[in-house]
Amino acid sequence: MTIAGINLVGVLLGAIAGFAFGAIYYTLLGKHWLDAIGKSEQEIKGRSAVPFVTSFVSLLVMGSVLAWHFDQQGSEGMSSLGAIRSAVILWLGLIVTSMATNNAFQGAKAKLTVLDSGHWIGVLVVQALIVARF
Repeated sequence: MTIAGINLVGVLLGAIAGFAFGAIYYTLLGKHWLDAIGKSEQEIKGRSAVPFVTSFVSLLVMGSVLAWHFDQQGSEGMSSLGAIRSAVILWLGLIVTSMATNNAFQGAKAKLTVLDSGHWIGVLVVQALIVARF
């Protein structure tokens, strides 16, 4: 099902895959992330589901924007390398710059920007590879 050049199945699958990537990424690097945010595991236990729902909705929006971007580029049948290249450019130009600025003003550790940026490049590459196939 495609709306305005955006294949909704590709977007949904990309969001699911991106969410799974994040779960694995932060499971492996969770202790480092907790150190970077200055919290203990006990402090974040029992949190509401709101951050997870927000994350999934954000991944749907991100996948939709990727699909729209690919459609605008006339990139039907885009190669995997082209999808990865687009993901890296968008990541560096929009995500890393925004996170670095926000974290700097909040006084967050640089480690947080590095860890979260690593997560987002992985998510964007996974989503871009999936969205480019649909």
